[in-house]
Formats: sequence, C-alpha cells, structure tokens
Amino acid sequence: MRALILLGIPGLVIGMGSAAAQTVNREDAMRAAIHPVSDAKTMQAWLSRVPVTREFPDDFTTTLRGHGAAFVIEMTTTPGCVPCGDLWTKLTALGARYGWQVRTIGAQEAMIRSGRLGLPWVGHPVAWVRPVSDDIRVVPVAIGTDHAPNLARNLYLAAKMLTGVRPAVGVRAMSKFTGIVGLPATRTGRH
Repeated sequence: MRALILLGIPGLVIGMGSAAAQTVNREDAMRAAIHPVSDAKTMQAWLSRVPVTREFPDDFTTTLRGHGAAFVIEMTTTPGCVPCGDLWTKLTALGARYGWQVRTIGAQEAMIRSGRLGLPWVGHPVAWVRPVSDDIRVVPVAIGTDHAPNLARNLYLAAKMLTGVRPAVGVRAMSKFTGIVGLPATRTGRH
C-alpha cells in the first residue's frame, strides 16, 4: 500500500512509500509543478497530459462576448519562450472570437502582481484578466500555456468572479494551471 501526500500546489500529488516518510520542501514542490520547456515537441508532450475542458455552462458564449469590452487579458512573455508564443496565439484567437483585448506586460509588473496575490513567480508565461478601468483587480487565468478550451473556461470564470460571482466558486471551477513555462534565461558572465 502506498501513502499519498498532497502538497499545497493544486493538482500536485506525490506518491511515497509508507515505510519511508520523506520531507518535501517548497523547492521540490515547485520543481514538480513547473515544467520548463525549450521546444515545441517537449511542450506538446506536457500538454498531452493536461485534461481538456469539454463541458461549458449555458451562458458561456454570451458571457464571454458580453464582457469583451470590459476586460483585458494581460500576459508576460520573453524572447525565445515557446510556451509564451503558444499562449499568445491561443489568447489572441480567443480575444478575436469574443472581443477581448490581449496585450503583454513586463516582468516587473508580473512579479508585483504575483506577489500581491501570493503566487510564486515561476517564469513566463503567466496571464491575468482585469477590468479595463482597474489595474488592481486581477484574476490569474494561466500559469504556463494550456489548451484553448481550458483558457476559454478560465476567461469565463474570471469574468464571472470580477462581476460578482463568489470567488471561491470561480476558483474551484478553474482549470488547473499547467505550469508549462519557458526555460529561464541563462546568465552569462563570471560565476
């Protein structure tokens, strides 16, 4: 029989033998939840493990189209980041379909937002939805790239949360963040 330990990062379960209790620190948990990729083949291999949302609420399309002018999707990116390009392509397609603005923000703003929300900074891409007229109220909709249906569901839930649906209901229903991010930039120079 195997014991399971559930860590504080949603969807992360580490199986361990019951005989040998092992301490898992935050860094181990982060490594297990974050999947840095450098090429499209590796990114697709990780994405193939991510479940795709298949059921949507009755008001899904109406909500997304009806709130397009009120919200903006903002994401981080960095040169050479394969998941950033993938997420950008999917978000701009969703934005065009439902009338939402999509734009990028800098790493500094992203780290401030992550810190405000108590999210660990894991790298690029990260995407948020916020009201056009309010840069403080933000809802994270992706940490890493994801399937377009999962992103659309998260946009729907962000719109609901930002217009009055109880946040716990929206957060519980959100598709889990994949953590499929680009490789961190390598530093050059002296060690």
